[in-house]
Amino acid sequence: MSNYKLSFGEITIIQDDIAEVIVNDGVEFDLKMVNEYHGFLLKNMKSPFSLLINKLNSYTYTFEAQRELASLYQINAMSVIVYNKIAEASTKSLSTLPREMPWKIKIFHDYQAGLRWLQKEQLPAAESMLLEVNK
Repeated sequence: MSNYKLSFGEITIIQDDIAEVIVNDGVEFDLKMVNEYHGFLLKNMKSPFSLLINKLNSYTYTFEAQRELASLYQINAMSVIVYNKIAEASTKSLSTLPREMPWKIKIFHDYQAGLRWLQKEQLPAAESMLLEVNK
């Protein structure tokens, strides 16, 4: 596992196609941070990749960031680990915003359950990517 510090928090690459994201407490996630986040993922992750969003801290998003967040077609799935009802409600609200590409997202209260789900979701994604390459 490799840890990387970014302006908004920390990303840990769990495996070449799964990363854990922890946003620092009190951050207002803006469009510049979304671009930094997406750029990091595209540079460091094997596509398609999945994200484990660990909501250890409390933070907010600007409206522009909400609309652009996780808009990469390379993102296969996201599990969000929540520790309270506020984090769960804000995640549900964010996931219902109209998007060009709907999110495949699931909320968990247990870290290991969220990670296992992502690992299962990665298997079909990797197989379908292989089929595309072999066409």
